[in-house]
Amino acid sequence: MKEALLYEKLDKNQVHCYLCAHHCRIAEGKFGFCGVRQNIGGSLYTYAYGNVVAAHIDPIEKKPLYHFLPGSSSFSIATIGCNFHCGFCQNWEISQSTFRDQGLSPEGTVPDAGERFAPEEIVKAALRSDCKSISYTYTEPTIFFEYALDTAKLAKKEGLYNNFVTNGFMTKECLEMAKLYLDAANVDLKFFNDDSYKRICAGRLEPVLDSIRLMNKMGIWVEVTTLIVPGENDSEKELTGIAEFIADVDKGMPWHISRFHPDYKFMDYRATPEATLKKAQGIGYSAGLKYIYVGNVYGWGNDTPCHHCKELLIKREGFNVLEYNLSQDKCSHCDVVIPGVFK
Repeated sequence: MKEALLYEKLDKNQVHCYLCAHHCRIAEGKFGFCGVRQNIGGSLYTYAYGNVVAAHIDPIEKKPLYHFLPGSSSFSIATIGCNFHCGFCQNWEISQSTFRDQGLSPEGTVPDAGERFAPEEIVKAALRSDCKSISYTYTEPTIFFEYALDTAKLAKKEGLYNNFVTNGFMTKECLEMAKLYLDAANVDLKFFNDDSYKRICAGRLEPVLDSIRLMNKMGIWVEVTTLIVPGENDSEKELTGIAEFIADVDKGMPWHISRFHPDYKFMDYRATPEATLKKAQGIGYSAGLKYIYVGNVYGWGNDTPCHHCKELLIKREGFNVLEYNLSQDKCSHCDVVIPGVFK
């Protein structure tokens, strides 16, 4: 148990948490919406610090990040919990489990909530594994922010990069605190409709858009993912809204459109037809986006062509890089600069 960052004390032993855009006001003894931060005696504490529920060595392409150290490995970690409750979550077993639900003992310990790893241990494991970065992923890194931040600071000192795979529902204050240590983020832009965010995810649209704009302005490399769910966000109007928003922020920002498969509370939905993915891809190019990728399909949608000369830069099969035609950050064919982090 560790005292949380980004909160203020209020009257009557209440606290105001402003880590994420829920801005929870939490009475004494109660948890915030995320279920991992509790008001104890008028102070806010996090139970997520160091309680790792998943740790794996992943290709960076799995995040997905295609213009951020392509072909490298990333040490990937998560704790339980999330500040969204998405009905189609594909990691729901860990994201929708919370410390609030675990049954706290009188001493404040939480059984079966992950294995204990100090930030120093995570950084050492990443270096031993020849990883170039640490990914804070699988669940929502915002809700284990204190742990991610301490780890990221140590990682930077050792020459490692840091990236968030996030729903983007953090506050400006959170990003201001993270910006010196956060190199990249893949942000889920799930809908372009506030009602859908509220109904399906218990979130809101505008804070996500604000985070994407702000991270881009801060110089954090951003890629955006949209899981296309039939009947929910696959209309031409909604896909056009997403594509035009990304293009307005940065036409070089990659857009990953991902195929949905039935999971969690959305088992009665059908998988996304490939024709819908191709329609979305066309909408993105029409909006002026230079890089559009398609996930959860086989045989197409993963290669990186040069946006200028159209020659192949990176050929991928699944998460594997088979061909690489960049010289630093430039196309080997026409010498134009390719947006991203290539080292």
